[in-house]
Amino acid sequence: MQPNSPWQTADFRTLFSATALSQLGTNVSYVAVPLIAVTELDASPGQIGALATLSTLAFLLIGLPAGAWVDRMRHRRVLIAADLARAALFASVPLAWWLDALTLGQLYAVVLLNGCATVFFDVGSQSTLPGLVGRDVLVQANAAMMSLMAVSNVAGRSAGGTLVQFLTAPVAVLCTAGSHLASALQLTRVRPDQAPLAQGRTSGLRKQIGEGVRHVSGNAELRALALTAALTNLGSQIINTMLPVLFVRELGLPASALGLYWAAGGVGLLLGARCARPLAGRLGYGRTLGVMGLCLAPAGLLVPLIDRGPWLWLAGAGGVLVLFKTGVDNVLGVSLRQRMTADALLGRMNATFRFVLTGALAVGAAVAGLIGELAGVRATLWVGAALLATAFLPVFLSPVRGRRELPDEQPLMAAAPVTKS
Repeated sequence: MQPNSPWQTADFRTLFSATALSQLGTNVSYVAVPLIAVTELDASPGQIGALATLSTLAFLLIGLPAGAWVDRMRHRRVLIAADLARAALFASVPLAWWLDALTLGQLYAVVLLNGCATVFFDVGSQSTLPGLVGRDVLVQANAAMMSLMAVSNVAGRSAGGTLVQFLTAPVAVLCTAGSHLASALQLTRVRPDQAPLAQGRTSGLRKQIGEGVRHVSGNAELRALALTAALTNLGSQIINTMLPVLFVRELGLPASALGLYWAAGGVGLLLGARCARPLAGRLGYGRTLGVMGLCLAPAGLLVPLIDRGPWLWLAGAGGVLVLFKTGVDNVLGVSLRQRMTADALLGRMNATFRFVLTGALAVGAAVAGLIGELAGVRATLWVGAALLATAFLPVFLSPVRGRRELPDEQPLMAAAPVTKS
């Protein structure tokens, strides 16, 4: 074990293993839930778009206040409660299916409420990480967490496609419920955190939310990171929302093929996360973000070429390259924004980013459903690909590109960096 490694911290190891279980369940459901709608409930492209929209709508509805709430609460309790809620919600789906009572309305409700729980889990997880490992090893810790997410994409989505094909989609969703329950039990081993950072503050909720939004929007580097990530999410979601319809209904491919396609993208995400630190050490943090975007983002234009035979492999290669860039962006971008934010603002900063980034997923799903109904699946893919190919521009044209190292010291909340441009 290397010196100054996050793996020396028992609580980090526990959080990592719990997140692994949670991510596995999330990625199985990513494949299984839309396939339930397509295969069991004969959903249209518009209805699939609505399902994907509702799954991320919570970040628009409660994303910003969730950050202020998380700053006031004990993070471990937030994570446990969120996992228990997700386990109960997903368990209701196979139960209704076995009772022959499953409807699109129930699926809509499940994904919406699951999104609410995920808001708190994601914001709480990213907010508690600096306190668990210390800021000096944040890049290593974030690289480990992003690598975990990538491995979970590979394992969870390939497993999800296989479970759907051989054991039906409702059984796959039941496995998701079990994963979230196991994650909640694992999180009980994390030591109770200290008193909430925002405890004792007299400012109201609206003022606290405003502090987080101004911290992100008023800083040129944070603003560029948020815009690039939002455009990437928008383009990815427009494409991914229509892939179940394209694979299963138009191309007649099995559910396992869709799972493997998404899993291949997870390989790219994993490689990007693992290469982020070495690349940043050689090129600098900002130049790495800029160069990766300039060289790899245009590969997104290969994705709409997806079809049977060699075209499937070509489109898959394009998706892997884009997700390699995303893996690099995730590690370096998350580390940069954490190092540029005071501890007392972490929850609200993360919530602001989640509001923008996952809000882009909600918008992307709605746009995908609309374009899919009006112009067809292929046209939808080209719109998403164009966004992916140009998403790197905000970072490339910002001061981020000139940053060699991460900030050395934690900023004071009263002196949070504000650089207007």
